[in-house]
Amino acid sequence: MNVLVVNGIGKEKRYALIKKQKVEKLVIEQPQQQSIVGSIYLGIVEKVLPGMNAAFINIGLEKNGFLHRDKLPAFFVSQEDKGISSYLHQGEKILVQVEKDATGDKGPRVTGMIELGGDMTVYTPQGEFVAVSKKIDETVREEWRQLGNEFKRRDEGILFRTVCVERTKEEVLAELEQLRVKYATMIQTVKSMKKPGLVISRNFFLEEVKGVISKLDSGRVVVDTLEMKKELEAVCHHVELVYQQEKEDVFSLYRLEYEIENALKKVVWLENGAYLVFDETEALTVIDVNTGQFSGKHHLQDTVMKTNLLAATEIARQIRLRGLAGMILVDFIDMKEQKIREQVRRKLEVALQEDERRTRVVGFTPLGILQMTRMKTRVSLSETLMSTCQVCAGYGKVLSAETLSFRLERELLALRGKDFEAVLIEATADVKDIFTGENGSQQKLIEEICGMELYFSIEEGAKPSYRIKQMGTKADIGRGNSY
Repeated sequence: MNVLVVNGIGKEKRYALIKKQKVEKLVIEQPQQQSIVGSIYLGIVEKVLPGMNAAFINIGLEKNGFLHRDKLPAFFVSQEDKGISSYLHQGEKILVQVEKDATGDKGPRVTGMIELGGDMTVYTPQGEFVAVSKKIDETVREEWRQLGNEFKRRDEGILFRTVCVERTKEEVLAELEQLRVKYATMIQTVKSMKKPGLVISRNFFLEEVKGVISKLDSGRVVVDTLEMKKELEAVCHHVELVYQQEKEDVFSLYRLEYEIENALKKVVWLENGAYLVFDETEALTVIDVNTGQFSGKHHLQDTVMKTNLLAATEIARQIRLRGLAGMILVDFIDMKEQKIREQVRRKLEVALQEDERRTRVVGFTPLGILQMTRMKTRVSLSETLMSTCQVCAGYGKVLSAETLSFRLERELLALRGKDFEAVLIEATADVKDIFTGENGSQQKLIEEICGMELYFSIEEGAKPSYRIKQMGTKADIGRGNSY
């Protein structure tokens, strides 16, 4: 049975979708990382870039929004191949909607095609189209198309969602009218605004939960607040809606905290003893497949094929759980036969069909690395829940005590001939021990070469380190120091 668990009782909002007793989707939204996708802003054109057919829009946030010419209503309607300068000029006010959150050094991506979404429809004031969900039967779709053409005004665009077939036409048209009124009210608000800024914020988390529910054929939705229950009642007519009143956290009840921990681990074990290794970088994600404890029952290629096929299914699930995006490289166990490679590729493509984000499996490189891409619409799970290590600064490694002791040695040798009697060095114990050598022999040698005495003070540290704290006479260094 499908189970959607929604945890909305605290500041951090979370939901998880369980299918066939496996977590298939996991979303966590923290206040500081709350998505602004769908929010509408009044912007001012900061800079027009003719060479890129794009513009930077000041929307009152830390980073300017990026707007491409193709996302302008005027271009969409005319379809004339003119540069962006024909449609926008610097200093112009413009209403935009966020399509993609800011990531890294890039600001949010925005569009001039404003959309207002309802439970049954999506209203585009300047779209000039009528569209119907492809999940609706073609005959019924045509009826909704005709209704849309009759109801819409000249510049408007209307999308009818799948849920429309379960509602009366009067209910659907009433919602569209409400969206029209909402847009008109928004325009009046914009007229009174003197600076760029937020016009309408979107409860992205709630809308996303509603979207997941609409795609469920059956199952149960579990929530932990009465407010969330009331918000979801209108879209839960085909599934059971349960208010969980237990004192224990709803995620803990369904062992989802354990799933979160696993989705942050570098290594993921497969049921046959093989394992996957995930390495996330800013530019790309690399996934390595290893046979581990699985040796197979027959020859090597049988082991390789079974492991790679099992890995392909789990990789697709992990990509969804971890929210991985951008360029993804998968180093499957080497497959000599092309037909086995194609079989593994097809397995991955089938497993990715459940992914709501656009994915593209490019294929294998000559070195046997599978390349794929996935659209990035939000930060990954690790970016949401983790911060850069203050010890290694994100490298995953630090300079060894040996390396630092040799570096200290070179730094001291560079002081030869200087007019100092002594040097005070602050260092961690491991660096000092390696530098001084057995019975202090190495330190004595450096002291003879440099013609000065070396004193150490030990500091506590999470990683090996040192610094030359003071240089001068023996009396200067001894004054106020204990070592």
